[in-house]
Amino acid sequence: MARLRYIYVSVLALIMAACKSDAKLKELAPVKQVELGFRSVNVLTEDELDFKDLNKDGVLNPYEDWRLSVEQRSADLLSRMSLEEKAGFMLISTTRLENDWSFSRPQNNEPITSGFNEVDQVNETNIFTRKPLPYPTISAAGTTKDVTEFHKRHFILRANPSVEILAEYTNNLQELCEAHTHGIPAIITSNPRNHIAIDASIGLTVGKTPFTQWPGELGLAAMRDFELTREFADISRTEWLSVGLRKGYMYMADLATDPRWQRVEGTFGEDADLASRMIREVVLGFQGDSLNAKSVALTTKHFPGGGATEGGQDPHFDWGKREVFEADMFQNNLIPFKAAIEAGTSSIMPYYSYPVHTPFPEVGYAFNKEVLQDVLRKELGYAGIINSDTGPIEMMPWGVESLSITERYKMALKAGVNLFSGTADPSKLIETLKANPDLIKQVDHSVSLLLNEKFRLGLFENPYVDVDNAVKVVGNDLFTEQAALAMRKSIVLLRNQGVENEKSLPLKEKTKVYFETYIPVRDGKNSNVYLPDGYKGSVELVSDPSKADVVFLWLVPKGKSLFESDGSPLHVNLSENGIDIDYVNSLIAKKPTILAVNFTNPWAIDEIYSDSRPNNINAVLATFGTTPEALLDIVSGEFSPTGKMPFTTPVSDEMASKQKSDLPGSMEEEGYALFHFDEGLTYKE
Repeated sequence: MARLRYIYVSVLALIMAACKSDAKLKELAPVKQVELGFRSVNVLTEDELDFKDLNKDGVLNPYEDWRLSVEQRSADLLSRMSLEEKAGFMLISTTRLENDWSFSRPQNNEPITSGFNEVDQVNETNIFTRKPLPYPTISAAGTTKDVTEFHKRHFILRANPSVEILAEYTNNLQELCEAHTHGIPAIITSNPRNHIAIDASIGLTVGKTPFTQWPGELGLAAMRDFELTREFADISRTEWLSVGLRKGYMYMADLATDPRWQRVEGTFGEDADLASRMIREVVLGFQGDSLNAKSVALTTKHFPGGGATEGGQDPHFDWGKREVFEADMFQNNLIPFKAAIEAGTSSIMPYYSYPVHTPFPEVGYAFNKEVLQDVLRKELGYAGIINSDTGPIEMMPWGVESLSITERYKMALKAGVNLFSGTADPSKLIETLKANPDLIKQVDHSVSLLLNEKFRLGLFENPYVDVDNAVKVVGNDLFTEQAALAMRKSIVLLRNQGVENEKSLPLKEKTKVYFETYIPVRDGKNSNVYLPDGYKGSVELVSDPSKADVVFLWLVPKGKSLFESDGSPLHVNLSENGIDIDYVNSLIAKKPTILAVNFTNPWAIDEIYSDSRPNNINAVLATFGTTPEALLDIVSGEFSPTGKMPFTTPVSDEMASKQKSDLPGSMEEEGYALFHFDEGLTYKE
């Protein structure tokens, strides 16, 4: 446990008077002793205040003096760093716990612990496209080597361990960093950990974790409750902070304009204004009004928006590298990023793709100086960190495939990338810098930005966490209660039909309900009858549709996983996304039916339902990651639905294929939509 020292200065006026004649001390912030956390360094005392001797030289250096401005401290530390240290500092890659084999074939079956994985992960093929790499690449280095030899201080955590192990690991990693050279702390980044997610692919979302589980991003947008969205972000921030996760690769400001895109689930929908409101709330909820010791910094992605990729294909693969702005909606994509910038997002991540039908060069955004400098920096006024997505140099160099690795680094540096994701080995970046000394100025600017973030987050003063406190904080009852409320508010009632003007929902008390969830899985068992022990709702759950008054069917379509993509055409109809249409229709035919569909994409459901199709479906609901309990509360009337659709759904797969990639469904021609953006009913109407 870190030792803590508190010394309060009670005579502020006298101190300020004494400092008045000293230019350096004018910039001090001498209110009270800050909390210090340390394990191996000594403490220096000056003016009755304590400081960490991070570089172990027995002298209080400017970067160790927490009274100085962030800019002063960064400038001093930058001056002490070698070229090799700066290069390592500009890389971010996967960090792995002991027995954590993320992104690699497991070498044992032992449980993950809080120790270090000291095995290098060397890839000879692209982990996404499965094609040969130009040279073997270390995507994750052994932890000690990463810190002491490669001088890395930026890491991505992929593993999903217990709260205790996670907190212990972040402490262990910080201790290793503290003991080395300048004592620069690590910043540990993660993809989202607080949502129910269907496609829990590494690199996208962690999936089910010990953290409080909220609706997916689309579900948060469907709530239209911006106060609760801010609370979600604040609760998530509190949980992340408690375990030592101080930065998130989130959230997506991309617009879900092509319904086939495999990453729609991670967006806030198709509407630029709604996405802007959502981005603003999550940035302020995680970061506060400005970065501070209680913040979790965010990386807003994927600039300038990735929802318009050709055919819905994703640019992790060469068949998805073109982002087609055929409706001339490039500026529309920028609106949520403007909101993120105004809210103070710490980092922005450009995507792999390149623009088509724009005035900009057709090269990937990490290499696109015109987009990053002219649009992001100048037009939008962004002054923060530009963090590349994982692997544009080695794996996804779209538009610059013919360039060498060092030439790609050079082009990306000139474009303005400050932090490179994908490799742990800085040797090629060092080679680039030695051959191009004119780039050192850009490198120094990048390192300064990265140092500033760490100083503002208070990591230099105390990067450690209280493990016991983390266990108490993460997933506590109060947080879970608010998440449960969000689950219910995220559900959208789209149709509520009946006979003789009587609505089907809410169901009457004692209605016998056969409730089946239908989730595509690989073992052949797709359906599950929901019959929890001790259910005390107002309806009666039964095990056989023949005994039911109503069939309640919850479909959870699942498209091809992003990282299983093969370039074949993408579809949004149910039969192409894991749903046995014949089985579903046979179930619907048995009894009056309530249909719920989990919309990770704007699915076309015309194979089982349309407004003109006479069948037994009397009510339709949309979910975006929720629980069976929340759904039952809606249909039974325990909770009145209030959600609104975050996007438009097409009437058919054929219509989806004709949609312009960058055009929101709400702007499509008449006849395109089944369910419209912002549509949603309540029981009070």
